[in-house]
Amino acid sequence: MCGIIGYTGPLDSKKILLEGLSQLEYRGYDSAGVALCMENSHIRVIRHTGKVSNLKEGCKDITEVSHCGLGHTRWATHGGVTTENAHPHRAGRVTLVHNGIIENYHQLTTEFHLEDKLHSETDTEVAAWVLDHIYQGDPIEAIAKLVGHLKGSYSFCMMFEDHPGEIYAIRNVSPLVAAYTRSGSFLASDLTALIPYTRQYFVVPENHIVKLTSYQTQLFDLDQKEQEPELLEVNWNTESAMKNGFPHFMLKEIHEQPDALKNTILPRLVKGLPDFTDDQIPDDVLKNCNQIHVVACGTAMHAGMAARALIEPLLRIPVSVSIASEFRYEEPLVDDKTLVIIISQSGETIDTLAALRLAKHYGSKTLSVVNVKGSTIARESDYVLYTHAGPEIAVASTKAYSVQLAALYMIGCRMAYVRECYSKDEARDFMKELLDAIPAMEAMLEKKELVKDLVSHLIQKPDAFFIGRGLDYAFSLEGALKLKEISYIHAEAYAAGELKHGTIALITDQVPVIAIATQEKVFSKTISNIREVKARGAFVILLTKENAQIEKGVSDIQINIPDINDSFTVFPIAVILQLIAYYASVGKNLDVDQPRNLAKSVTVE
Repeated sequence: MCGIIGYTGPLDSKKILLEGLSQLEYRGYDSAGVALCMENSHIRVIRHTGKVSNLKEGCKDITEVSHCGLGHTRWATHGGVTTENAHPHRAGRVTLVHNGIIENYHQLTTEFHLEDKLHSETDTEVAAWVLDHIYQGDPIEAIAKLVGHLKGSYSFCMMFEDHPGEIYAIRNVSPLVAAYTRSGSFLASDLTALIPYTRQYFVVPENHIVKLTSYQTQLFDLDQKEQEPELLEVNWNTESAMKNGFPHFMLKEIHEQPDALKNTILPRLVKGLPDFTDDQIPDDVLKNCNQIHVVACGTAMHAGMAARALIEPLLRIPVSVSIASEFRYEEPLVDDKTLVIIISQSGETIDTLAALRLAKHYGSKTLSVVNVKGSTIARESDYVLYTHAGPEIAVASTKAYSVQLAALYMIGCRMAYVRECYSKDEARDFMKELLDAIPAMEAMLEKKELVKDLVSHLIQKPDAFFIGRGLDYAFSLEGALKLKEISYIHAEAYAAGELKHGTIALITDQVPVIAIATQEKVFSKTISNIREVKARGAFVILLTKENAQIEKGVSDIQINIPDINDSFTVFPIAVILQLIAYYASVGKNLDVDQPRNLAKSVTVE
């Protein structure tokens, strides 16, 4: 959630840190700061609430060049949005930035008698003072001891006043990547901050200490023994993380979905069949399970719900979908015959990671669907299916949702084939229809002006409702989430058949209802439900197929998608729902890419 950037080397660290923080703005934050190690070894800290632009303005009077420093964007967890609570924090000889949450900071405050030393309300400053108390001149030794006192998740990046030009870091759960280049050593919470300088990096392993100097980057375990980092290479370029003429990243990423689907599907298509040989996912894993349990959060969980509606009747085995934050605190009914599918765009979502570890504890095979190579979830899963979507910068997920669906559909198809629910020809037909969804998505992008016009009926209203049945209901959940997270319109999704069981009481004159009716087997039932809300004064926006036979007056506005197989309508419908949310946010003059209170990668509970 928070962003970290660190640099030591021959270049101007202030410039690198401020540019890096600008690259990390999409993660969501409410304050920002830098700590610069100056020529006389003095560490200067500058912090501001609000945007990185405020911090840049506050740094203008710094004319002395610094070659080592830390930068941070904070998303408030402990304490309000104030300059005192912003990072970096100084504690004696230690300057520190932190992502994550220290759960036992109250106990540490008492144990180390810190009450009179604290200037902020943060758990981070407590950790900094504990480290200063432990520190006896050897940073690596002190950091290793610090870990033994902490409970919680963290990425710590630190400078010690008597070790100028050096940066140290350690992580537990919260992500951190590092790299050494001819221009010096870098570390960051996200690859986007490193891309301008290098394509090679390594993910800092959990409970390992990194030491950065201007001439090398070293990795140590908690026994202070040096380890060899596993180098990875970025498979996307800097342009992928730029707007390229679009007014917002979200609109750009909506438009990138057809290509993203091709990148996910085509490399795994062999003789017309889905093939996971290169992903090293054996058919036995897909063939021998007696149930599937999908675990995810937010948009990823909605992708799982759509996949469940497809896969369960196809395979005739139980398919469950759990919110990761609930799964991890339950006693889930999973065992060594369960395939647990973990979905996370970042591969670092803390609740999802905890759910993965719990599933492995129960002996389940784990298959993760993630976008980020080398992420913690990817490394800890038994098997990984990378979605190859490229960087997704907007907080509201769009192309990640579509490629997660495509990956799950391919898994379902392969499972049907190896379990003999599909013949070879049926599996090929399925994949052909999945590919046909791509031009259907492109056709929806051509209707964005129509969508732009219809949102005038939404932006003046406090509420909106989405209804559908079966797969359409799963789509509705994601549509409601998109609308509320970036337009701040209260939006809810309901199974259309449940309206009469209470929720129709919310329908009043001119209340917007987005109705989705693309599933033939429940089509007439859904139309009846639409008539019910229309009879009570609702303003109905209907999303359906071109060939749908609908009497005049059922809806106020109708948007048609191409006539594709019912199982694949999620892909063009997703585009329309995303555009509705996007233009509603634009129409209200809101920050589309960085909605309030939200962060891109949720790495705290």
